[in-house]
Amino acid sequence: MTLISVLLPAIQRDLGLDRAELALVNNAYAVSFCGLLLLSGRLGDLLGLRRTLVVGMVAFGLASVANAAATSFAVMLLARFGQGIGAALTAPAAMALAGIVFRDPQRRARAIAIWGGLPVVGATSGILLSGVVANWVSWRWAFVVPAAVVGLVLVLLPRVMPPAPETRRIRVDVLGAMLVTAGLCGVCYGLVEAAEQGWAAAGVLVPLLAGLVTLGSFALWAARAEHPLVPLSFFRSRKRLMGLLGVMLASSGTFTTTYFLPLYFQQQQAFSPLMTSIAFLPYGIAMFATGLFAGWLAVTAGARRMTAIGFAVGAAGLALLGQLDVASPYVGTLLAGLVVFPVGAALIFSAATAATMDGVPDEQAGLAGGVLNTAMEGGPTIGFALPVSIAGAHTSRLTGGGTDAAVATADGYGFAFTIAAAAYVAAIALSLLTLRRR
Repeated sequence: MTLISVLLPAIQRDLGLDRAELALVNNAYAVSFCGLLLLSGRLGDLLGLRRTLVVGMVAFGLASVANAAATSFAVMLLARFGQGIGAALTAPAAMALAGIVFRDPQRRARAIAIWGGLPVVGATSGILLSGVVANWVSWRWAFVVPAAVVGLVLVLLPRVMPPAPETRRIRVDVLGAMLVTAGLCGVCYGLVEAAEQGWAAAGVLVPLLAGLVTLGSFALWAARAEHPLVPLSFFRSRKRLMGLLGVMLASSGTFTTTYFLPLYFQQQQAFSPLMTSIAFLPYGIAMFATGLFAGWLAVTAGARRMTAIGFAVGAAGLALLGQLDVASPYVGTLLAGLVVFPVGAALIFSAATAATMDGVPDEQAGLAGGVLNTAMEGGPTIGFALPVSIAGAHTSRLTGGGTDAAVATADGYGFAFTIAAAAYVAAIALSLLTLRRR
């Protein structure tokens, strides 16, 4: 998702895309990934986790190669959709296999907590890698890297992965699969287009409302079906619901920072793509360093305490970034926010993932991975629509009053970060209340 963010200007120039086409290329991955995660998670339980992982990785790798070779808008768009489909198959199966490989409960909990911190590491790596690639070689090489990773995984998988458990006969809830996939795709598309068209546009309201109605129909069907795609009993756990909310908020905050700050560095501070990547180095180092012990902390200190601490640290980091203006020096509150926020996000991811997966039986491992990844993907989708809308509205209000456009844009970014910090503060109390010991 973040690999393409720094590359968008170069892709637009080489392929001759207009703004609407560029937005579709940027968002196609998120729509297909988000829409198919729940179905893909259930397919892992049905067809076998290892088989689903291999199929997803192959699809992701082939789509990445197609992105690298794309010479037109249509090919690029289809390849981005293909990447999202491959990722949707891969992510739930990979997470479920991590829980199966580590049979000891303590080691399993720590492994899953570590897994929970990997998406933030991936998001940061995308920013760092894409800036380097854009500076020295063609943007096309950025898509070769994930294809190479796929090749490495396929070579190592038979050597390091134990034999997959026997697949079980599970009835496929075809109607439920159609409803949830169509509903999630509609909601995700409406949200990502809201940032481009505005909330009142027909191209936003129609898919958004249709998606919500379809998801409501899915919930009614799941409550009545004998073998639903996603049993509603899966969401009865208060701890699991708070874990999913934590994952959504952490991923939303991460996407907000990795979306606004590259724009700020390149537009307001005139940084090159390479300098933008270098500016994110402290962010990446803080993320990697926290990830080294976040899994251990999530298990030893407990999900309740670590989730609340993560939200507190994350809120402090977002509040520091909220001081952003057009003349903010890099060394100061901006750098402090770049270091503090990823520490909080990594702690939230690990603790919330551990809370979500706690007590999930093996036969629902793929389903749990699909639900968790849907929350993880839903965060960035919402984190694209709401903060961009908030920042845009604040910027429009300032420019309408005569404020310079560059100043108003930077202030809009800072205002969006401040609102996000307030949401994290509210989440502290909610996590302490929801995850309290019985």
